[in-house]
Amino acid sequence: MVNISFIVPSEDMMFIGPDGETQVYNLGDISWVLTSTALVWLIIPGTGFFYSGLLRRKNALAMIFTSMLCVAVVGIQWFFWGYSLVYSDTASRYIGDLRYFALRNVLEAPSIVNERIPSLLFCVYQMMFAAITAALAAGAIAERGRIGPLLVFTFIWTTIVYDPIACWTWNPSGWSNQLGGLDFAGGTPVHVSSGAAALAISLYLKPRLGYGREAFEPHNNTYVILGTAFFWFGWFGFNGGTALGANLKAVNAVVVTTISASAGGLTWMIWDYRVQQRWHAVSFCSGAIAGLIAITPGAGYVGVPASLLFGFLAGTVCNFATQLKYILGVDDTLDIFASHGIGGILGNLLTGIFAQRSVAAYDHTTNIKGGWLDGHWIQLAYQLADSAAGFSYAFVVTMGILWAMHYVPGLRLRSDPRAEGRGMDDVELGESAYDFAK
Repeated sequence: MVNISFIVPSEDMMFIGPDGETQVYNLGDISWVLTSTALVWLIIPGTGFFYSGLLRRKNALAMIFTSMLCVAVVGIQWFFWGYSLVYSDTASRYIGDLRYFALRNVLEAPSIVNERIPSLLFCVYQMMFAAITAALAAGAIAERGRIGPLLVFTFIWTTIVYDPIACWTWNPSGWSNQLGGLDFAGGTPVHVSSGAAALAISLYLKPRLGYGREAFEPHNNTYVILGTAFFWFGWFGFNGGTALGANLKAVNAVVVTTISASAGGLTWMIWDYRVQQRWHAVSFCSGAIAGLIAITPGAGYVGVPASLLFGFLAGTVCNFATQLKYILGVDDTLDIFASHGIGGILGNLLTGIFAQRSVAAYDHTTNIKGGWLDGHWIQLAYQLADSAAGFSYAFVVTMGILWAMHYVPGLRLRSDPRAEGRGMDDVELGESAYDFAK
């Protein structure tokens, strides 16, 4: 028998700040969160490709480009005051202050939610969440929105919509956090808020030319599959990274993420097969993303068996929710409201039922009362309150921003009919997604 021994290097890193105070950070946790930051970033171009593939060819490049612009705009906003407004340790129950304006005093301090990683790392990781939320909402301008005004809208929206919701959800001082709401990785701040914003944008912009009379078919299903692959791959960092450490909770989050996405994709595809008698790739991709959305708030709180139900219900509920746009008379071009708005609310409510204190404690630090499985019946009410507040606030304030911009010269978001007919690629960019031939 051969005996094999391993030499384990020190897992901690000591840092001495300018004030002489010593902080000890965990190298494994830092490595995992750094990796997760890169993974979440991939979701943003994935959003662009997924959305682009569902549109007509003449609008393909503009949608991919729009998602990348959101990274830049939100990155600057996050640097100035976004991070401080969300994660200031002197925040109110609804919003933070400017204590960390321009990231002052962020490097040397431990993060507000996990002392094993530095706040600067937590800052850049959470920046990706803010950017992906803006990119998701921005998809609502598809085929009829102007890019210039969208940049202004994105900066304002992130400041007065995303930041307050994220603060009350994730900051220890936030009202939902203190109430006992459970939202592991963004059911309300990311999905419910972007879904509500997309509904408001769609209502404001009104339907595309020819909507209801012409067939608007996806121009590139390969882009849809590619975008879904980026989504799924990046979601391991989105949910797994939110554990903020290389621990069992991160492992569980990755496992439930892939189970829910798998169940969601198959369920949506089977529902569509029942009607169309075809195994549609777009159906599977739509369902997989719905499964990712639904499991997001519960990824750090629910066990693996529950994730199968999360995916099945997401693939079912979000599929049927796509019909709401016809009932409401809204041109929700990319079904953002149906997938992210409804899917986010569904995930929040299911978390209230299936959250378990034993799963939450996989990181050896989190202590919750659990959901219905643990006999904590009031948890579902907390989840409902958070979802309703997030959706209502995001919808109303988004509509207010849009109409305020409407009366500012040059900031109307809707393009004119002639530009819409030519396509956003030609009018807004002067470039084509596939060639430069005129």
